[in-house]
Amino acid sequence: MNKPLTPNTEQVNRSFTNRIIILGIIMLIGLSGLVFRYGYLQVYAHDQYTTQADNNRIKLISAPPSRGYIYDRNGVILADNQPVFTAMLSPDGVTDPERTLNLLAPIFELTESDITDILARLSKSKSDPVTIKIDLTDAQLAQFSERKPFFRGVTIQSKLTRSYPYDELFAHVIGYVGRINDKETKRIDKDLYAGTDLIGKIGIEDYYEDILLGQPGYQSVETDAYGNIIRQLDTKPPVAGNDITLTLDYGLQKVAQQQLDGRRGAIVAIDPNNGDILAFVSNPSYDPNPFISGISFRDYGDLRDDIDQPLYNRALQGMYPPASTIKPFEGLGALHYGLREWETSIYDPGYFSLPGDSHRFRDWKRGGHGSVDLKKSVVMSVDTYYYKLAYEMGIQRLHDWMIRFGFGERTGIDLPNEKTGIMPSPKWKKDTYDKEWLPGETISVSIGQGYFLATPLQVANATAMTASKGQHLTPHLLKSSNGAADVDIISKPDGKIEYNGNPSDWLRMHDTMESVIKNGTGRGIYTPRYRIAGKTGTAQVKSIAQGKSYDKSAIDQRHWDHAWFSGFAPVENPQISLAVLVENGGGGSTVAAPIGRALFDYWVLQRENDPILPPTADELKAIKRQKAFEKAKRDAIRDKEEQALAEQAEAEESDATVAE
Repeated sequence: MNKPLTPNTEQVNRSFTNRIIILGIIMLIGLSGLVFRYGYLQVYAHDQYTTQADNNRIKLISAPPSRGYIYDRNGVILADNQPVFTAMLSPDGVTDPERTLNLLAPIFELTESDITDILARLSKSKSDPVTIKIDLTDAQLAQFSERKPFFRGVTIQSKLTRSYPYDELFAHVIGYVGRINDKETKRIDKDLYAGTDLIGKIGIEDYYEDILLGQPGYQSVETDAYGNIIRQLDTKPPVAGNDITLTLDYGLQKVAQQQLDGRRGAIVAIDPNNGDILAFVSNPSYDPNPFISGISFRDYGDLRDDIDQPLYNRALQGMYPPASTIKPFEGLGALHYGLREWETSIYDPGYFSLPGDSHRFRDWKRGGHGSVDLKKSVVMSVDTYYYKLAYEMGIQRLHDWMIRFGFGERTGIDLPNEKTGIMPSPKWKKDTYDKEWLPGETISVSIGQGYFLATPLQVANATAMTASKGQHLTPHLLKSSNGAADVDIISKPDGKIEYNGNPSDWLRMHDTMESVIKNGTGRGIYTPRYRIAGKTGTAQVKSIAQGKSYDKSAIDQRHWDHAWFSGFAPVENPQISLAVLVENGGGGSTVAAPIGRALFDYWVLQRENDPILPPTADELKAIKRQKAFEKAKRDAIRDKEEQALAEQAEAEESDATVAE
């Protein structure tokens, strides 16, 4: 017989029922929350989390463009691209980049400075891999391959890098590319340089960086949890940089380099019909290839500290007294201002004095040249004629005339960092020295001395404009461009020099400059095979007292006069104009003029039938191997010498300690 429920039993049942109800409510709320959350994730936040999930498995890899090739006017490649193995580090694949780089240092020969630079680039990189080392050697590849499992996030990729086949031959005009530095990072468009490590530093590589660079593309790839690529999803191909053809001629450039071999100087050759630069040489030069992947501190120090300054672009930045090379231009100024006629003569006793002043400005020829007209003043380079002319013309008019030939300002050549030279004036002196102009200073300027300074490029261009009968030329190196980017090409003169004299004066000056070669100061290079017009010059470096003779044997060679020659050929139809400058070479007629003749001979007589061709690929390899061997030999000798000096210093220090 069942017993009736007691009050305690009823209370327990009621409590149990309440708990079940509460638990049911909690479960219902939880289930509702899950349903709501599921709906939120699947519907409302679907796009957001799909993107995040894709980002975990999909990577966007930048595809850098191929840099445009650079050719000479005949199709000889001057700047090439070649594949090299490059070590890359992915920011999202390395937990401790500094430790990883320190472990890689002995493999890839990284210095502390290299590591600091890489870490700085890593800090600015979003997700793109950062270059550790370009152009790995076989030994470095082998060492890394053995240890690869320990370097997660470090990969070896094949990338294109720049190569300059002819080493120092075109270094001062082509320039080079190098690693993008911090200063450049702040000014460049990072999207344009995505995946790219190199940028034009100097020369053509710098000036035409925008068209040589190209446009980057990308690859969208799916990766696994370890970052390994599973498959390619999408791609946008990069747009290659423009290939450009320069006005330079390999053969003429080679002749110019050979002529300056062992001497400091510069040669610039121009086509007077349109301003094309045919040769552009500064000597000594340097090999630009080590700068691409990063030149060693030791090698850069050798270049920087070399007394002959191989890094210095003398053709573009060297400022020298132009000496007597300016006399044809100055003579045309006398005709322009109506101060002289061709037949007007002065008497040259061998000196000139300013009115009321006993000081004598002496001619190079003791005793003078007697009666001198304009033609004779150029042919025999009569200083006294120009002393008197400049005094009558005055420095302001002389300045205003000479700047029409490009002196004292940039020529506008398509190269960075061109120097202006100095074409002095009273305003220039006041602005520079806060002093008034003195009449005697005009006399020095009249023969291309004193404050007057010009670059070899300026002298070559002024000579080219004379050869072109007063056409104004902007010297340029770009002949054509092929690619997606648009660029303006100069192919003709861009104006005319304002001249008030008879238009036939230009041709008469041509004949006068030809007489310099036939029976004047340049007669040592005369040839009956074709007609040459020219002007020699000797620029004084170390002042000598009035009445004293110049004795090269009594002074240091680096204080010898600079040798100049400028000219063009053939006279009847000028095809090449040039300027030659040999630092401390002595006389222009004996040193610089023969160099000019060698270039004329090649261009006029040899180029068409027997051009100088570049070495074959096998010959280039042999040349580079030989240079590498010679450098290694020099470095080994130097290492031994430095070790011996260190040991000697250590021994001396030890002896001193014992003595104490």
